[in-house]
Amino acid sequence: MIKTRLLLVLPLILALVACEPKSPTDKVKDKVNDALDTRPNEKIRDAAEDVRDAVKDAAKDIKK
Repeated sequence: MIKTRLLLVLPLILALVACEPKSPTDKVKDKVNDALDTRPNEKIRDAAEDVRDAVKDAAKDIKK
């Protein structure tokens, strides 16, 4: 039982440790690239943002 939990939790811990938070400079750069539509995979990112916005709107409608 403990081995199973360890096998499930260990990869998650390693993934979290490997993630680096974005610096303020990187965040600004991403926003500028977004405004200029020059981000890598721009069409895919725009589609994902549209889906995110649609889900938020649907959630608001359900709460009413």
